[in-house]
Amino acid sequence: MFPNKSSAESLISRRNFISTSLLITYGFVNMNFNVLDDTLKVIKPAALKSGNTIGLVCPAYSAFIKEEVQITVESLQAMGFKVVLGKHIFDRYGYLAGKDEDRAADINEMFADKKIDAIMAMHGGWGCARILPLLDYKLIKKNPKIFIGYSDITALLLGIYSQTGLVTFHGPVGSSTWNSFSVDYFKNTLIDGNATVMSNPVRKSDSLVQVDDRIYTITAGKASGKLIGGNLTVLSHILGSKYVPDFKGAILFIEDVQEDTYRIDRMITQLKLAGILNQISGFIFGKCTDCPPSKSYGSLTLEDIFEDHIKPLKIPAFSGAMIGHIKDKFTVPIGIVADIDATAGTIKLKESAVS
Repeated sequence: MFPNKSSAESLISRRNFISTSLLITYGFVNMNFNVLDDTLKVIKPAALKSGNTIGLVCPAYSAFIKEEVQITVESLQAMGFKVVLGKHIFDRYGYLAGKDEDRAADINEMFADKKIDAIMAMHGGWGCARILPLLDYKLIKKNPKIFIGYSDITALLLGIYSQTGLVTFHGPVGSSTWNSFSVDYFKNTLIDGNATVMSNPVRKSDSLVQVDDRIYTITAGKASGKLIGGNLTVLSHILGSKYVPDFKGAILFIEDVQEDTYRIDRMITQLKLAGILNQISGFIFGKCTDCPPSKSYGSLTLEDIFEDHIKPLKIPAFSGAMIGHIKDKFTVPIGIVADIDATAGTIKLKESAVS
């Protein structure tokens, strides 16, 4: 086929060069991308103390309602904290809280500032994934501190954990409802540093049995593993990137809001096709707020989806945990080992999430 050996070798070399170039271009070759591996040490941030300072940032949507920010400031002050606002918290760029570079800069500066003890997102929305490449992960690793939020903040929680080993927290954002339930779990986990036990509230009211906040056991049993997860939509949209942690042996927890059940089905299918579901030791679905079956005949319910995708895994699994777009929230550390009981619907940390 070839005139001589050198011509064949030359063609093979060119093909190898082109193949390698394409792989590098499309991110299929690990060129020292600082991906979390089994040897990366988990880092616990320091516990919060009365008088500490919490930095408020807007890494996604803009905080254009100033009264909402003021209520957050007063709520955190009522818990004994000082508050510092990010420089760009009131910026607006379309639906975003300013340019990507500025939103990322606020986070980097908060981590670098020795006077800031913890960082909280004001709210979610969309935009966090856009700034993942702009965060200074070496800086963050050298200056570990509590970083907390939920919803779109999931991208940052998983990205920071995967790139640095720093434990992050899926919990209230500034605009959350700071009621006694959420505050108690916030304090128990981040201030007292307890090996927190998370269980749904028992509220029968005038009913014979509990109606709200029930636990639905998908597969009974107990399991242990690192807690990793967050918002299902956000997690599914960053799959394939270097910002997704290793799920081997983990307990996956997910939640969502205003998604038709067919979309939940599609995203859980994506997790399965990506090989994540086959790696986990346990599964928790929190709340899917305003996620009714579609009105067309024959729609699957959430329970149907769990039966199709989660039940066959034969691992402890349950839904209904107080995780999600709800008033009463757990504070769930990402990267900390926990025990779950799928029958009782409980999550118990095996150690403190803070140092």
